[in-house]
This record gives sequence, structure tokens and C-alpha cells, in this order.
Amino acid sequence: MLEIANIRAKAEEIKSRLAVKNFGQLNLIDEALVVDEKRRNIQKQLDDNLAQQNVIAKEIGDLFKQGKKEEAEKKKAETFALKEESKLLEAGLRKVEEDLTNILVLIPNTPCIAVPKGKSPEENEVVKQVGEIPMLAESALPHWELAKKHDLFDLELGVKITGAGFPVYKKQGAKLQRSLVSFFLDHAIEAGYMEVIPPYMVNTDSAFATGQLPDKEGQMYYVGMDQFYLIPTAEVPVTNIVRDEIIEEKNMPLKFVAYSPCFRREAGSYGKDVRGLNRVHQFEKVEIVQIVHPDKSYEVLEEMVTHVEGLLQKLELPYRILRLCGGDMSFASALTYDFEVYSAAQKRWLEVSSVSNFETFQSNRMKVRFRDENKKTKLAHTLNGSALALPRIVASLLENHQTKDGINIPAALKPYTGFSTIV
Repeated sequence: MLEIANIRAKAEEIKSRLAVKNFGQLNLIDEALVVDEKRRNIQKQLDDNLAQQNVIAKEIGDLFKQGKKEEAEKKKAETFALKEESKLLEAGLRKVEEDLTNILVLIPNTPCIAVPKGKSPEENEVVKQVGEIPMLAESALPHWELAKKHDLFDLELGVKITGAGFPVYKKQGAKLQRSLVSFFLDHAIEAGYMEVIPPYMVNTDSAFATGQLPDKEGQMYYVGMDQFYLIPTAEVPVTNIVRDEIIEEKNMPLKFVAYSPCFRREAGSYGKDVRGLNRVHQFEKVEIVQIVHPDKSYEVLEEMVTHVEGLLQKLELPYRILRLCGGDMSFASALTYDFEVYSAAQKRWLEVSSVSNFETFQSNRMKVRFRDENKKTKLAHTLNGSALALPRIVASLLENHQTKDGINIPAALKPYTGFSTIV
């Protein structure tokens, strides 16, 4: 959520930046300023009222000391009237603060100056491309056919148990999944991240704090009886670890890594994008999260990008890094890099990671602050990234490393799988 103080100070600049995201409700900025002015006026009246009550309370004490009981009682009546007025002002303040929040939650984060203009994924900026595109034999198979051939996962069985988009991993396919999770976790821990195992359901406050609500409500599975949401990513519970906390500056950055299953409704998905593991409702992911000093967040973003890049290099997958244009960014992000790996059998790029800086957008919602050396509290910056999401990594590993004799396992992964080839 944008800070109202920043909106007051930089309204036109914020409108200009939001236009890069193609945000069509710039009038909300003006509405927020009108409501905020009303809020500040009521707050001033309330402050003046309370100050007057304090003055009269002191006068009452002096009158009683002087034995002027009758005059003191008259002053008490004045205090009573002021207290009643104060109650009305407090109720009005709560209402106008609620109105202001209801406007602010509809406004996305402002993209940073490095975000390119654009309305669609086709306008994302390719920052880097690494690795040779594999040239497979004509007989090469897409990963869903390879899965049938080698009995690695079963989509039809998942339909029987739950529904479409819930694969059942089997045999070497299950071991490959587990190996990738351990591989990703070990490398994150070596990079200084603290491993946590978070809950896989969150309450409404947690979903709101990271920006999933109200923006992505329709994409999450909801447990109505308990009013919990199944997590779409470990980012949600992990970032909420520090909700309502004040962190000592000397303890920053805070670095967390977590493995979790992820659940996404993916409403409206169809066509070739949903074949096999390309788009599923339940998948596994290792997520990295950092809570950092505002002065260092973009340096940390590049560090996180380098971490993800190193994983893809060790998996021997061709990849490219995209800087997302304004029209393809998430509601909460200030700058996002996407990683895509090339799927040789499908002859297309598949997104496997997003690494984002949210600046103070999430921390303002969840009140994540740090105390600097001058004992002042300020909002921290939050960042997260997929390191990595498994389904499309598995798809690309199977397709890109297939040979006539089987599917080769990258050298870095062999100590985890215990086998070098799927045959």
C-alpha cells in the first residue's frame, strides 16, 4: 500500500509512474488526497479537544486545592461536554481512516524508474540470454509424453483423486522432485538464507499484508469454514513472519528460504499453456525472501537475481532474464525480473521464476519497520523470488536432456537423485 505522506508530497510524480503500469484509475490519487485532508482536519480537532481537556483538568485540580468546589464542578461539566465531542470525533476519524484505506488498497505499487513501458508480455525487455538452444531429434517428445514413457507422473490419476491440474508424481519422477527441492534449499542455505517451514494456509490479515487481497482473491483457494486461504506461494506466510515487528538495523538483512506446496486456481487458463506441467493448480516451490534497508534493496535484488541464475546454470538449462514492462508487472511490485527456460520439445520459453522488489508497498501494509542508529523507525523494503518453481523446471529438464537412450540428469543434481539417467 502506498504511503499517504508520499502521495501528498509527490502526487503528480506518482500518477506519472502509475501510467507506466497502465493504471486506469489515476483519479484515486486525487480521491485519496481529499479524504486524507478530511482525516487531518478531524485529527486536528480531536487533538485540540484533548489538549483543552488537559488544560481544564489542571484548572479543576487547582480549584479544588483552593477550596473552590462549585467552580470546579462547573469546569467538570465543560469537560464532560468535551469528552462527548471527543467520542464523536474519534468515531468520525475511524470512519474516514477506513475510507482512506479502502481507496489506498485499490492503488498498485508505483514501478521504479527502470521499468520499461509496455502493455503485454511481448514488450518485456530481454536483459540477458545464456546457453545454446538444444536441437533435438525429430522423435523428441514433450514432457507429458516422456512422463508416460518413463512412468514419472500421472495427470489422469490426479484427475481421479482431485481434478485437472493436480499431478501425481511417481518413482523417479517423485525422486526428481524431492531432489530438486533439496538442491534448491541447500544452495539457499549456503547463500545465508535461514530455512523455515511455514503454514500452508494463511488468514485474511496475512493475505492482505503481502498484497494477495484484494487483488488476487479469485486466484486463491478459500477454506470458508475457517476463513483461511491455501497459499499461492511461500512468500505470503514467510514475509508475514515479520508483520508488526520493529527490526534493529544491525540485524538486517533478514533472509528466509522456504519450501512449500503452492495452490493456485489459475481461473481462465486454457490451450497449449496448460499441457502437462505447464500450468497446474498444485505445485512445489522454493521461495527466498529478504527484509532489507531501503538504501540496499536494489543491490539485494541484483544479488537475488544472481542466485537464481546460478541455479539454472548448474541445471544446464538455457535461460533468459526479462525485465517486466509496466503492463506485465504484479499489483505489488516495483521492479520484477522473470527467468524463462527454453523448452526444447515444445520450442517455447517457460517462466520458472520471478524476483521482485516491493520497496515499502508490503511493509506499509504489514507495518514492518526497522530502528536506525538514531532510534527512529522507518519502513523496511521487502523482496522475494522463486528459487525455483518446480513444474516447468522438471518439464525443461526432461525435454532438454532427453536422448535416444533416456533422460540425462545434470551433474550437479546427481548427488541428490542417486541416479544419472532416467531409462
